[in-house]
Amino acid sequence: MSRRAAELTALALTLLLAWIVLYPILIVATDAADASALRAFVSRPGEWAALWASIWISLASVALAAAIGIPLAFLFEWFEFPGRKTLGSLVALPVVLPPLVGVIAFLFLYGESGFIARAVQALLGLERAPWRLQGPGAILLVHAYSMYVYFYLFTRAGLARLDVSMLEAAQALGAGRRATLRRVVLPLVRPALVGAAILTFMTALGSFSAPYIFGGGFRVMTTQIVATKLNGDLPLAMVETLALALVAIVGLVLLRRTEGDAILVALGKGTAPRPRPIRRRGIRLAAAAAGWGLAVVLLLPHLTLGLVSLVPYGAWTTEIIPPVLNFENYRRLFSEAERLRPLLNSVWMAAVSTAAAVILALLAGWLIVRRRVAVRRAIEGLLALPWALPGTVFAIALATTFSVNAPARLRLVLVGTAVILPLAYLVRALPLAGRGLLAAYRQMDPALEEAAASLGAGRWRTVTRVTLPQLKPGLAAGASLAFVAALGDIVASIVLYTYETRPIAIEILSSLRLSETGVAAAFGVVLMVVSALVLGVGARR
Repeated sequence: MSRRAAELTALALTLLLAWIVLYPILIVATDAADASALRAFVSRPGEWAALWASIWISLASVALAAAIGIPLAFLFEWFEFPGRKTLGSLVALPVVLPPLVGVIAFLFLYGESGFIARAVQALLGLERAPWRLQGPGAILLVHAYSMYVYFYLFTRAGLARLDVSMLEAAQALGAGRRATLRRVVLPLVRPALVGAAILTFMTALGSFSAPYIFGGGFRVMTTQIVATKLNGDLPLAMVETLALALVAIVGLVLLRRTEGDAILVALGKGTAPRPRPIRRRGIRLAAAAAGWGLAVVLLLPHLTLGLVSLVPYGAWTTEIIPPVLNFENYRRLFSEAERLRPLLNSVWMAAVSTAAAVILALLAGWLIVRRRVAVRRAIEGLLALPWALPGTVFAIALATTFSVNAPARLRLVLVGTAVILPLAYLVRALPLAGRGLLAAYRQMDPALEEAAASLGAGRWRTVTRVTLPQLKPGLAAGASLAFVAALGDIVASIVLYTYETRPIAIEILSSLRLSETGVAAAFGVVLMVVSALVLGVGARR
């Protein structure tokens, strides 16, 4: 492709990305300028309470996730004890639970009618459940369980890239263990910690499932936006959406500034410290026992979901353990067309959005890294923008932009059609696919493609035999994450779905409302298994 053709292609890609990513946000910002809606937002204490709740819940989620994930990362990366490798993998298990599935698993396990509450009630002879899993405490419990994995994985990656020679040099200069940790280790892993904090903050800020299920009368801005839209007050929903977007951007900027100038990969030999064996037998056994105990606690939501999925409708009332277990819920799920439709909807919409995101990311990577087009920074920024804003913001933005038929203003009626949800999933998938493929492009040696061309390989043969195999790790990682995120999405789905296009997350909520807990759990198990398989394939590739 000539230089001119590459620049024209880059311009077309920039305009396309701007249309689906940036333009809807600008529409929301314009609509949020409605004076009456602004006055309503400013004058209502409930709006400010929801905004403040989103902020402090997100900050508290970061603190709790860090308090759990960082010590676990140091334990499994720096110390050797029986079962360390297996336990190190089990500790990351919450990552395979899609947000809504994790929430309903907690509901079945720790809710007022869940296994733990019923057992405590029977043990103490109480007339009613000993607690209610509701309010900010319940939300933070779910966030801490599901989000500590970010700190755990990021910190382990940072520790694995440390250079042992730097630690030895600090000790040779007389630094003790605490001083070495404070002056050497923490500054070097600071980028990893900041990355985990950003991911946790943004995830918690955009969280919808836990506040929706467990919030009760406690509202955060994501649930407030959806409630306002469902009440028909779209101008106020625009203002709320813009307020949440501004909080996200400010939080992202402030967290980025804490990163400092530390580097993640230390200079030197690049040899990571070996795990140190725990010498004292009692402490070693205690560490192993604590590790396996933690693994059981982490597995309980998964096991609970599987058990509840085997309980037929109406068979479990006041007993601690369900008296009847069978596969009736799965039979209904796979034999009734109306039950199966949401699963098929989710699969095809996730597949379409992932494929489109991968194609756009492949083209963007080639234009940015290989051709170094003039608008490369704009393309990269547009690919990353959806990651910096909560999913609710984009869902409302797309619903507003594509509910008006104004072709001259690039606005089409897509709301209510089968196109809008895959488009929403595509927007959210762009950062996941884009970052992985851009990193893979930058790590690939262009001399390989040049060598293939010099040996007579055509452009298509070079792409299929040289370029794509080199990009496969980044491609698999980005595609698997994007597919799983779309498959279990609830935030965009609850704003944009119709009955015909309802995805599996909406069907889970509907089943819970109808007290069909077994069916909801069966859907959750299917979603969990498919997510685990896709992530497993992506990891192996």
